[in-house]
Amino acid sequence: MQKKLSRASLVALVIGLMLPVFAQSQESDFGNWLIYIGSKKLNSKWNLHHEVQYRNYDAIGDLEQLLLRTGLGYTFNEGKNNVLLGYGYILLENYLGDTDDKVSVNEHRIFQQFISKQKIGNVSLSHRYRFEQRFVESDFKMRFRYFLAFKVPFKNKEKENSKLYLSAYNEIFLNTKSSVFDRNRVYGGLGYNLNKNIRIEAGYMNQFFETSGRDQFNLITFVNF
Repeated sequence: MQKKLSRASLVALVIGLMLPVFAQSQESDFGNWLIYIGSKKLNSKWNLHHEVQYRNYDAIGDLEQLLLRTGLGYTFNEGKNNVLLGYGYILLENYLGDTDDKVSVNEHRIFQQFISKQKIGNVSLSHRYRFEQRFVESDFKMRFRYFLAFKVPFKNKEKENSKLYLSAYNEIFLNTKSSVFDRNRVYGGLGYNLNKNIRIEAGYMNQFFETSGRDQFNLITFVNF
């Protein structure tokens, strides 16, 4: 039997996701991420994932990271679960200390992930577990990521779901050796369903490390076809 979340419960959940941000005392710079996430159905079970992320240190034009990701996924349990094997290429443009000079770093990444979806009332929840093998220049690293997201549609005057919705997530990154905690990301934004295959989101994300953090404006396009 499905349960309905009250507005108070929803606010409490948002505050809970945002607490790690408020708990940090750190400097933060504001950047911008432009993100495209696509999924191509090959048949009723198999899908091809493809993704492009263009990340800037500031509003635009100062590249921080270019991320290209693809993978082959398999859906089961009536569409509620998906397992995927993927590959990613990442180009990082890192500043050298406090100078204006940059150094380029190339990373090749293999990853495996499992996604589980559920609904509580009109709230859609998504859990993603991802394990990464990272080849960063001559170094090899491994990392685990857990992602929890929810999406809540607004109601229109007829008390039906509108095309607008509230979106939020928290994702924690853990290393397999040395410093275990890698980073944490907290995001909140507004989305709009253009049609059954395309939706867009705009929101704020805070990413924090052990001693520093960054704020980003995210503009995201999701396409399923």
